[in-house]
Amino acid sequence: MRILGLDYGSRTVGVAVSDRLGMTAQGVETVHRQSENKLRQTLARIEQIVSEYQAELIVLGLPKNMNNTCGDRVDKTMEFKAALERRTGLEVVMWDERLTTVAADRVMQEARIRREKRKDYVDMIAAEFILQGYLDYAAMKR
Repeated sequence: MRILGLDYGSRTVGVAVSDRLGMTAQGVETVHRQSENKLRQTLARIEQIVSEYQAELIVLGLPKNMNNTCGDRVDKTMEFKAALERRTGLEVVMWDERLTTVAADRVMQEARIRREKRKDYVDMIAAEFILQGYLDYAAMKR
């Protein structure tokens, strides 16, 4: 079963997909959004990716604050979750995404990727971390 991982942001959505065995996450792309309030094109692209990879589940990063409270971004993410479920018909699982962007940036620093290029990949790599966290948790539950 393939699983899609998403890092939802106001301007971009990082996308990752699992291998068929559900063991590893690989980055797919970063979907660039035209406007924070318009989701039609973003949802259409994600629907294409779901179809292309035959994903059966979506894991969406939940952007809680460091003190475990929920802010405005959580509300927008939950609206996106509802839109994803309506559009794709798939279950969307929420996964704590705290520090995934920081970890993604750190990995790129260690790989000596220039600062200007990091912004092109940070959301996709964060989606990989979100999905890999979920996959590792699911493997422990088996």
